[in-house]
Amino acid sequence: MAFLDGDAPNQLTIEQLAAKSGMSVRNIRSHQARGLLAPPEVRFRVGYYGPDHLAQLRLIRDLQQDGFNLAGIKHLLDNSEGTAERLMQFKESLTAPHDERAETITRAQLGKRFRVGARQAPRVLARAEQLGLLVRAGDDRYEVPSPSLLRAAEEVVARGISLDAALGVFEELERHCDAVARAFVKVFVMEVWRPFQRADMPAERWPEIEAAIDRLRPNASDALFAIFQRRMKAQIEAAFGELTERLAERSRA
Repeated sequence: MAFLDGDAPNQLTIEQLAAKSGMSVRNIRSHQARGLLAPPEVRFRVGYYGPDHLAQLRLIRDLQQDGFNLAGIKHLLDNSEGTAERLMQFKESLTAPHDERAETITRAQLGKRFRVGARQAPRVLARAEQLGLLVRAGDDRYEVPSPSLLRAAEEVVARGISLDAALGVFEELERHCDAVARAFVKVFVMEVWRPFQRADMPAERWPEIEAAIDRLRPNASDALFAIFQRRMKAQIEAAFGELTERLAERSRA
């Protein structure tokens, strides 16, 4: 029987643990033999596992996916300061989405907001999906991961710029911002994370590392916006200076 004591936290047989964790029974036994997984609670000669074992297996799987070998994982798990858990929390904070809440919109609403006709719609929607502005959520519905970005596109179109041109600008921004983001992350990894890792990730320095990652995206955003504002001003002045010069030449002719 799988459930011998309703109050016990450990209620899963090894087969049930395998089904819930997505690992084979053989892998679970191997992890246990290596000391990566805590032993089960034995009742009537049957080993039972619980939520802590499941969480441990998921942590092992996540660390393997991030490139750690089993020896490295054991070193992390054996650390009394909870280094493995902190490492995964660190990864989650790196990859956590920003605070903006996604919205859902229908195809008809999109057509109305952007004045896209039935003929144009399939091509425009496909391009918006490719750029990540829209995510298909059903036959006639789309999820908008960044409503503010969609509103910016709507505003641009309302100012007389074609939707195709607006999407082209967003595509260009995507390429450049990817390079900028890569540069910031590379600097963080080389200057902050690697020295910390070489020092064997001492427990007393985790707050410093966590604070650094908490500020990475806001600092990068502030720097990018400040530089963009300065370069935008320069580009506007150059463009309108050229237009003014041409008008002056025409008036002299």
